[in-house]
Amino acid sequence: MIVVTGATGNVGRPLVELLAAAGEQVTAVSRRPAGGLPAGVTHRQGDLADVDGLKGLFEGAEAVYLLVAGLGDELSPRDIVAAAAAAGVRRIVFQSSQLVGTRTDSVSHDLLRTFEAAVRESGLDWTVLRPGGFASNAFLWAEQVRSARTVSAPFADVALPVVDPLDIAGVAAEALRDPAHAGRTYVLTGPVAVSPREQVRALAGVVGDPVSFVALSAAEARSQLVRFLPEAAVDGMLAVMGEPSAEEQRVSPDVERVLGRAPHPFAAWAERNAPAFT
Repeated sequence: MIVVTGATGNVGRPLVELLAAAGEQVTAVSRRPAGGLPAGVTHRQGDLADVDGLKGLFEGAEAVYLLVAGLGDELSPRDIVAAAAAAGVRRIVFQSSQLVGTRTDSVSHDLLRTFEAAVRESGLDWTVLRPGGFASNAFLWAEQVRSARTVSAPFADVALPVVDPLDIAGVAAEALRDPAHAGRTYVLTGPVAVSPREQVRALAGVVGDPVSFVALSAAEARSQLVRFLPEAAVDGMLAVMGEPSAEEQRVSPDVERVLGRAPHPFAAWAERNAPAFT
């Protein structure tokens, strides 16, 4: 049995679907009720912050997909990993971030570093996934596109190889099922760097109308983002978006190495999620 935490999110939901389609016994864990899960999937409400309740969530599982919501400030990484080991879990796949490796002085990613260390030192089989920026961050523009056919964003022409969450889920499914991935750390990106302006062009293509691009300053973007994201996360996001390192702009080969195909381009993500923008 495989436990997927964060099972209703942009990565968790397609991961549950991929595992179920492969015939795996899956328990989907989320903090809130979940609908629309595949037939045969068991849903459990739970929270990684409730360490005492984790034994019941992990019991009977051979593998766990560990995903931390937000910055995870309220979590105890070593207690969570120890609870998995105590429940008999043999394999953990942890969703971290590329920035753990590229921004070693980033305070906002300290907890992910601690989680990585806890997983690696657990004595269990482990795989760490370090995705770059998500294509699904474009959902932040959905209301603007629907209501005004416009997008306001900073750093219009700074390109990054954003990754489709479906590709993260695909790599996660392989790592959860195949012990050959134990001890590996995978950096996950899209197939090509794409700027915000180019992303907006792709969205215009799927909605069938022109979508205008309004350039924001970094300060203007920050004032908008902190309304619904932690300040530390916003500052880290803007730093990467505005002044990415060469490593953050590089296309990683890891998605193709694991899945045997190229990662999905942003345009494919936009087409698959067109209803959100129309």
